[in-house]
Amino acid sequence: MEDLFANLELTLNQELPSLPESQQQLLKELSIDENQPGTILRDFQTLIDFLQPKGVEVSSVNHLLPLKILSELNSRLSHPIDTKLKRPVQKSYPYINGLYLLLRSSGIGQITSQGKKQFLVLDEAVLESWSNLNLTERYFTLLEAWLIWGNNEVLGERHNGWNNLGKCLQFWGHIPDKGLNLTKYDDQQTLGYNPGLHNVALSELFGLLTIKQGKAEAGKGWRIISVERLPLGDALFMLLFPVGIVGKFEEDININFGHLQPSLQPFFPEWQNNLTLPQQGFTDGIYIFKVSVAKSWRRIAIPAKRELSWLAGTILDAFDFDDDHLYEFSYKDRFGRTCSIGHPYMESPPFADQIRIGDLPLEPGASMTYLYDFGDNWKFNVQLEAIEPSDNKIKKAKILEIHGDAPQQYWSEDDDWDEEE
Repeated sequence: MEDLFANLELTLNQELPSLPESQQQLLKELSIDENQPGTILRDFQTLIDFLQPKGVEVSSVNHLLPLKILSELNSRLSHPIDTKLKRPVQKSYPYINGLYLLLRSSGIGQITSQGKKQFLVLDEAVLESWSNLNLTERYFTLLEAWLIWGNNEVLGERHNGWNNLGKCLQFWGHIPDKGLNLTKYDDQQTLGYNPGLHNVALSELFGLLTIKQGKAEAGKGWRIISVERLPLGDALFMLLFPVGIVGKFEEDININFGHLQPSLQPFFPEWQNNLTLPQQGFTDGIYIFKVSVAKSWRRIAIPAKRELSWLAGTILDAFDFDDDHLYEFSYKDRFGRTCSIGHPYMESPPFADQIRIGDLPLEPGASMTYLYDFGDNWKFNVQLEAIEPSDNKIKKAKILEIHGDAPQQYWSEDDDWDEEE
């Protein structure tokens, strides 16, 4: 299998070999339902049902599922795992971790703020679009949410530039024809890094491989005895290999499903429709931000039609900072991806003087980080507290409230240093 992928890569700039007739026939004859080729549709629905009707409270930083629900959710899945960890977290349950990735990457699940608490809830508009898809369309929607759009940032991990399709292709090429045997825990350690245990688990849920589980030892988590490729996995990854090598979808700002449709629809003509996501528009009004740094904070009102660069300058004025340095705003979008908007003098767009406040996909309770001066790295937390009706009296940014003394922007050896600042 590894040699096959190597040959494919060498011919990438030439005419790619067609899928063998036997694999084409396999795809054409495949019938997709809640239990085949894997249980992905059944398990994904289990997660959706688990969250209805009000969602669940999640962790404040990475928005992951709480410890108290993991064991119960694990028991409801088609492949419950055995773990002997004292305090297992979401990552300790790779099937749950993978399903969570699909929920966020598809846009069906989103994070909302209720006071100081964060909740994972279902987006009713996207859920309605999901309900109108047939089973084949749902299967491939989730496949794209996983392989193309699944950014591991949403799992609290660092994004390394490889999408999951690239990771899985690399992993697939290293599985022997007779299967990958893992005789001890240490043998499976590399799978946690590449392709990631959640990707291994999702490969089984999609019916691409089989996993033989073992009994967990005291103080240890999921035990994998062996991994074996299935014919569907061979055919699918063979077909998608060119996409995995040249695809740059993870760099797209907007997520639109159907990128794999040209490659797969000839085998699955019932794939006609794709999941529809709401388009982010302009939200007018007066935005109220609470900006904090060190032990001080400022409350700022700014009209939605003002550019983000206005907010940047107002923050500096509010804390008596000069404006001699570059800056960058960053926030997490609804899919858990980090989005950045830079100073107008930076090299890569988008730029703060081209983005209006009302263009930001933020809801009250959400926060941005305003990083100012890349040498001293001043980090301001910018929380959107409310969006109030438009007010003609407020045409520029306005400082509403001041709390605490601003930290000293520059420090010298002659100054007293407060470490907490």
